[in-house]
Amino acid sequence: MTGVVANGIAGLIRRPMVVRLLAVIGLAALYPVSTAIGNGTFEGVASCAGSTCHGRAEGNGAVVRQDEIATWQEPSSPSGAHSRAYAVLAGRRGQQIAASLGLGSATSAPACLGCHSTYAPAAQRGPKFTTTDGVGCESCHGPSGGAWLAEHYALPATHASNVAAGLTPLDNPKARANVCLDCHYGSSKPGQFVTHAMMAAGHPRVSFELDLFSALQQHHQIDADYTRRKGAPNAVRFWAVGQAEAVRRATSLFAQPKFAYEGAFPQFYFYDCHSCHRTITDGPSRKLTFETNPGRPIPFGNPPFNDENMIMLQAVAGALVPGEASAFQAAARDFHKAMGAGPAEARAAAQALSSRAGALSDALSGRAYANADAFKVIAIIAGEATAARFTDYAGSVQAVMAVDTLLNALVKEGRVTQGAAAGIRGDIARAYKAVEEPNAYRPAEFRAALKSAAGAIGRLQ
Repeated sequence: MTGVVANGIAGLIRRPMVVRLLAVIGLAALYPVSTAIGNGTFEGVASCAGSTCHGRAEGNGAVVRQDEIATWQEPSSPSGAHSRAYAVLAGRRGQQIAASLGLGSATSAPACLGCHSTYAPAAQRGPKFTTTDGVGCESCHGPSGGAWLAEHYALPATHASNVAAGLTPLDNPKARANVCLDCHYGSSKPGQFVTHAMMAAGHPRVSFELDLFSALQQHHQIDADYTRRKGAPNAVRFWAVGQAEAVRRATSLFAQPKFAYEGAFPQFYFYDCHSCHRTITDGPSRKLTFETNPGRPIPFGNPPFNDENMIMLQAVAGALVPGEASAFQAAARDFHKAMGAGPAEARAAAQALSSRAGALSDALSGRAYANADAFKVIAIIAGEATAARFTDYAGSVQAVMAVDTLLNALVKEGRVTQGAAAGIRGDIARAYKAVEEPNAYRPAEFRAALKSAAGAIGRLQ
């Protein structure tokens, strides 16, 4: 692992338990964004890789590190996962999935390349572009040909002028979340939606958390120059906006019939996997792998919508944007109730919830953040009012990722010392252990560990 990602999150990445968890929930492969944006030309990774640009062997550039390509190509750590995205298609799993679905070779299947490469139309590919690069620079920063590539490094260019020329403003949490969500949840663009059939064929479960994903892929330093040009990023803002945009994306896709159904059946990709995938026995004593969830007013036995991001968003809405909280909470309950009523009712409720999530995202994005916000969010996530919602694996994964990344943010900001954080990591490790393997998920142990960690963090305030 390079030193680039060492700001705040390095302790999380180095822990083997977390890396195994990321692999279990499909994050280690990091399926990222990548379809054509606008009318620009995709020039390929090679256009960024010169030694005077981003291709240095050492990060010793005067303005930016200039070793960003080396970080992107790192062969074993999460920071290099984007560059490995195309290569996994040729592996055993990729070929098995493609064969099961009749896609031909996975390395040339549009259903795969939409997220495993910077998949630009032929008319928008420059001479150095190749899909074998995997998910390259332009997947996230936007097509570089025609404007910002030639301008972004020369005086008097500014971040604002680069954005005006077509560079994606990844310093904006809403813009960044939607770039990531295109593949880390799904989109209506070609090749960017993981179906239940794909998952049945072997595709990993998809999950998303903006602040963690940003840290795993960070190839720059948050220094004085970065802050001067783009402002200081706030971990709570990125985390909260990411949750809101994830809810908006999930419900907006579900509201469209072409995504909500797969043949005669609902599109089970949207649902909580582990409410159905459990041991079935004919004995006199049942063994449930789920618990009744007070936030989901659905008929017993109905598969619940995967509400991992809704739980997080509901948990903090009242504290961070109280003016939007009650409307969102009501829309979320109405959505779950509608799932037991019928397809039309469910889609209408999904549209309403998507709208409320969008309003929350706007409020969270524009809100000013104080030093105590991370403490407040951690306390709410692990508090008594929210703990009852952690009845299944997916929601619990979101909760422990949130507490861990926000603790790292507090360390980075100097609000919590490295020594104090180290003393709390035992509880966080126990929480990770409880969700490390979906089939061995232990909700009671998870809730106890998370509560202990959050209590210890709160006492440091």
